[in-house]
Amino acid sequence: MFIGRERELTALQNQYNSSKFEFTVIYGRRRVGKTAIINEFVKDKDVIYFTGVESNEKQNLENFSQSIMSYKSDLPQGSEFTSFQDALEFVFKLAQEKRIVLVIDEYPYVAKASKSLASTLQLMIDKHKDASKLFLILCGSSMSYMEDHVLAYKAPLYGRRTAQMKILPFDFKETCHYFKNFTDEEKAYVYGIVGGTPQYLLQMSDKLSIEDNIKNTFLNPNSALFEEPENLLKQEVREPALYNAIITAIATGASRMSEISGKVGESTNICSAYVKNLISLGIIEKETPYGEKASRKAIYSIADNMFRFWYRFVPENNSIIARGAADLAYKRIEPYLSDYMGKVFEEICK
Repeated sequence: MFIGRERELTALQNQYNSSKFEFTVIYGRRRVGKTAIINEFVKDKDVIYFTGVESNEKQNLENFSQSIMSYKSDLPQGSEFTSFQDALEFVFKLAQEKRIVLVIDEYPYVAKASKSLASTLQLMIDKHKDASKLFLILCGSSMSYMEDHVLAYKAPLYGRRTAQMKILPFDFKETCHYFKNFTDEEKAYVYGIVGGTPQYLLQMSDKLSIEDNIKNTFLNPNSALFEEPENLLKQEVREPALYNAIITAIATGASRMSEISGKVGESTNICSAYVKNLISLGIIEKETPYGEKASRKAIYSIADNMFRFWYRFVPENNSIIARGAADLAYKRIEPYLSDYMGKVFEEICK
């Protein structure tokens, strides 16, 4: 089931229709639907789709060769390229004859394993962009890597892209399309619980009550969402323990940097650096009073509803949840739900 993303699909289609070389960078947090958008876009097009794996250069090159051979079926069986440069040269020349979309998904995995890949792509683009009809899409879930090594001024690929898309979670209106059987109030509850990330929305069922949805996802040790925030942090940052402590501090009431620092037990300078990274990941947001420039008056809150709900209710009930006592855990949470949702309703009405 594919929902929404009309603006992104229209933008991609407009680029495709140009019939000249195009290079789009698509990035965003995990689970936000980047691959789903690309798959929807390329479903009726000539495409070479390659997904990087967290392995070495040899494995990724073999997989890239297989992707090319799957598209170009008349190549001799067992043919493999000896380098990424040879493989990319072949694809760029192939696209001189017809419009081809080349997708390199999870690009950071490939680029980290092959340190020269970015420079090789730069070389191939500069060499073939005027003659090739290739539509190149680089997609990545590591926000910091994509921003620092693909989009940044000092990155080898800087100035080569023709478009970029930062894929964000759905807003409340968009999430409503997922659920036909919920009332408007129940839809707001679901949005307050899991936010607008498509993969999280798919974990919720409009055939169940809000209570049962909470029990099945956040209060169930076997659910996909039970350890999701911690797993996502491990994938995105180097020191998840400190990030985890900062998010917990904010979720439990600390809103100013001095309060966060006090709860975490680290200096404000250290906490500021970590909070900045969390803001770039879309997990934390910063609000400064109108007309004020002083950061001391800034207030921090959790921007992502799933993170906000999880850190507010799951850790303090972990021992109960681990025993499989979802009913008891829900009874402990229930008295605080209306207050929690009150803040969500305010955000929806803004």
